[in-house]
Amino acid sequence: MQSLLELLQDGRFHSGEDLGRILGVSRSAVWKQLQVFQGDLGIEVHRVPGKGYRLARPLSLLRSDQLAAAELPWPLRVMGSVDSTNVQAVRLFGDGCAPPFAVLAERQTAGRGRRGRPWVSPFAENLYYSLLWQVSGGMRQLEGLSLVVGLALVRTLHDMGVGTAGLKWPNDVLVDGRKIAGILLELSGDPEDVCQVVIGVGVNVNMPMTIAREIDQPWISMRDALGEPVDRNELAIKFSRHLQDYLQRHQSQGFSAFTSEWEQHHLWQGRQVALSSGAQPIVGMVIGVDSSGALRLMVDGGERVFSGGELSLRLHHDS
Repeated sequence: MQSLLELLQDGRFHSGEDLGRILGVSRSAVWKQLQVFQGDLGIEVHRVPGKGYRLARPLSLLRSDQLAAAELPWPLRVMGSVDSTNVQAVRLFGDGCAPPFAVLAERQTAGRGRRGRPWVSPFAENLYYSLLWQVSGGMRQLEGLSLVVGLALVRTLHDMGVGTAGLKWPNDVLVDGRKIAGILLELSGDPEDVCQVVIGVGVNVNMPMTIAREIDQPWISMRDALGEPVDRNELAIKFSRHLQDYLQRHQSQGFSAFTSEWEQHHLWQGRQVALSSGAQPIVGMVIGVDSSGALRLMVDGGERVFSGGELSLRLHHDS
């Protein structure tokens, strides 16, 4: 399957006879596999007599050889289809894989975002990336970690040309008010000693707008922002390098070293927001974040601080 997709990923026409000769199979076998692509993976294939087959849209497939040649700070394990890269990373750790290592997948069948929301994960369109990272010294070493990962993502997107990318507390990256990436951290191990954290990142890379009906919030892809397709391998390489840099500095200096940088990239700095944690939202103006990554709001003339993974932040309608 992978070999056939690699031949077709350029979006050009290829004859069934040529494809079969290169792969060492019959034209009928090629056609059957293309039907699998359409039925199981949702990849649209055009068939034109006299020209052959082509994909409706070119693909940027993940390349294990290209990623390995980049000499990244941790191994990247590329998989075709998984339920969730976060879950797969935990499985591999349980099977004896030593951290740090990252899992990438062409698609997820049960991708998850914050608060248990599904993460739409079509085949070969986006970046689904989970790093299993080990920390000594207890959970306190993880303060502000999701915000630091957000900084690494923003730095990567800026390097790739998406210069308007910015942060929304606590775990989102936005472009022009629309979500382009999200972060999900999941912890295990001893909260007082050695613990593992899976840093899950999803980036909308080349996903077409036809998927919009499946997503319950405004979103944008890198392709939409840039006006051209994006190489997901290049994105994974750049992000891995930036993530290593930010994680190492966070480990040695703590989140307090990043508060100023984070606030500079926070798109809602100084804005009126509504923070939901229950039935009644709390309305206030964003002051910034504290040394642990908690959100600082000016509410009714006084400062209040909020933290927690179940909080939801929205711009207030009067902002």
